[in-house]
Amino acid sequence: MTDEPSTPAQQPPEPRWQPLSAIDRRVAGVLVEKAKTTASAYPMSLNAVTVGCNQKSNRSPVMELEPDDVEESLDRLRHLGAVGLVQGYGRVSKYRHYMYDWLGVEKVEMAVMVELLLRGPQTIGELRGRAARMEPIRDLAELRPVLTSLKSKGLVIAMTPEGRGHVVTHALFEPRELETVKAQCSGLPGPAASPEAPGPPAPRAAVPSPAPAAVSSPRAAPAPQAEGLVAEVADVFRRQLEELRSQVAQLRSDLEELTALAHRTEDELQRFRDELGA
Repeated sequence: MTDEPSTPAQQPPEPRWQPLSAIDRRVAGVLVEKAKTTASAYPMSLNAVTVGCNQKSNRSPVMELEPDDVEESLDRLRHLGAVGLVQGYGRVSKYRHYMYDWLGVEKVEMAVMVELLLRGPQTIGELRGRAARMEPIRDLAELRPVLTSLKSKGLVIAMTPEGRGHVVTHALFEPRELETVKAQCSGLPGPAASPEAPGPPAPRAAVPSPAPAAVSSPRAAPAPQAEGLVAEVADVFRRQLEELRSQVAQLRSDLEELTALAHRTEDELQRFRDELGA
């Protein structure tokens, strides 16, 4: 069974996406993420989806959902045509997603959407690194046309002006929640609209007193620029370190999930042997 997007020759149906609750976004995002990263454990049982929703890594905010919460969400998503129930897995119900057609996106676009659904607003630098674990995105130059396509489809919204630190998010928030997210993002430092941007010139304007000028060395003038460059490089390394830690945590979580699945499978096989008297 494959969850690849429909080819152009098949003339895929019109997208049917609409705003979703936070829980529904998490459930849909988990189904797509696991289909891409741990295909051997997909389609997913209710318990597996619940574990994926409550992961500590690659999730923002972290949730503590009960199986009943997830099952109700799966029912809502099935009603919307975004998720389906798969037959042929015995007494354990399994679920798959139909998000490619539901959103009307391609493979790389889906990887970007999944990261936004699972984490919410983020810079395009963070988004590229996180989405690249599901589909190859070598650099920001490859990501930008993908974002442009998603914006044209109404699925992605810019939260800050384009430029360094550009923040984007998905458009599947419910209306009131979206207004809250916009208000929160308006306080983020942007490339052109930061309230702190006029701050640095003030200290430099107060320096032209004779004493500091006499003591200053020829290298004193570019110091603020050098400090800014060092801070920028440090910020890049910090983000990369955080991303590596996140990926390690994701791998650890996937391993734990696969181990739990193997134990459950072993228990079921042993129960079948006992019932058959083997």
